[in-house]
Amino acid sequence: MSGGRDGVATPSQKRSDSGGQQGDYIERGMPGYRPTMMALFLGAFSTFALLYCVQPMLPILSAAFGIDPARTSLALSMSTALLAVGLLVTGPVSDALGRKPMMTLSLLLASGFTLAAAAMPQWGGVLVMRALAGLSMAGLCGVAMAYLNEEIDPRFVGVSMGLYIAGNAIGGMSGRLISGVLVDFVSWRVTLTVMGVIALLSAIAFMKMLPPSRHFEPRALSPANLLEAWRLHFRDPGLPLLFLEAFLLMGGFVTLFNYIVYRLLEAPYHFSQTVIGLLSVVYLAGVYSSGWAGSLADRLGRPRVFWIFVLVMLAGLLLTLASPTALILIGMLVFTFGFFAAHSLASAWVGQRARYARGQASSLYLFSYYLGSSLAGTLGGLFWYRWAWPGVVAFIAALLVLALVIGLRLRRLA
Repeated sequence: MSGGRDGVATPSQKRSDSGGQQGDYIERGMPGYRPTMMALFLGAFSTFALLYCVQPMLPILSAAFGIDPARTSLALSMSTALLAVGLLVTGPVSDALGRKPMMTLSLLLASGFTLAAAAMPQWGGVLVMRALAGLSMAGLCGVAMAYLNEEIDPRFVGVSMGLYIAGNAIGGMSGRLISGVLVDFVSWRVTLTVMGVIALLSAIAFMKMLPPSRHFEPRALSPANLLEAWRLHFRDPGLPLLFLEAFLLMGGFVTLFNYIVYRLLEAPYHFSQTVIGLLSVVYLAGVYSSGWAGSLADRLGRPRVFWIFVLVMLAGLLLTLASPTALILIGMLVFTFGFFAAHSLASAWVGQRARYARGQASSLYLFSYYLGSSLAGTLGGLFWYRWAWPGVVAFIAALLVLALVIGLRLRRLA
């Protein structure tokens, strides 16, 4: 299937891939557009709120179950790992089952598993439910953009994608913010239950508001076709490097936010959980930087500017080594600004380089993205345990230096 995160199908492709006519598409300004985008916004919001709501609660979970930070980080890493695996199959499965049914099932299951996680008496049960929730989330993450490409009028696909991606960012920020504030007043179980209920209500609204697909045509699952497309992607000299960039950038980003909370809860800072949750507002810098970086790249070219934002991340990371609280917060802000800019450029670059099966290329990029979140996010806990915050910074810096080297290689390749 054409499309994906940045591989947006052209109008001619869309008409040939679907059975509908141009007049059947959902147009901006028409009655069906607003509920469609609200439904997809709610779906993205609830998915990423559920995914990241545990991040500010990690120290509380460590104390509640008597486990170290590395094991506690599995509450997030297990979800992102199974989400990564799910992304490899949900697109093709939705080709057979349909877009809306797949996304609706995804949201209902993710909220249900979150509610179940809140009731688990043992840490192992919590991890199993978080893993299943992450696997369920892949049903929306891997399909929503395909739905947009198929159903929205080609003239408005770009702005519609932007609204959907805004739901991703705002959902991730709000999940951290809501849970970080709530857990200061109620238990982690009540907090997780509230998040699950919010997601369940969003799923019901999604189901009622999203119009059924009108341009979807079922396609039989074909493992041979999938493997052939993957082979072509890995023969491209640039795409594997971009997949590796996704792993490194997201791995560094999640590691920083996983363990900075431990540092700020300790002396001499003694931040409350509410303040820890409020730190997620730095995501607003990323909401701005992703669009601004795309505009800059359109003028100068992605190869010329991508590596600069990796340097911005590295500069922000080094600022967090400072002791004054203000410098730490500025460092987090700069780091987040650079991350979202670099990620938006890399994901768009995948769509630009992939000449065939762009949707599958985007899935491989997202697979690497969440795999980096899972593996690096957990491995960073070992550095925290042995060398505290300087150790975590050294680990993230190593990831970013490698990302910078690859970025410069991509520049020469381009």
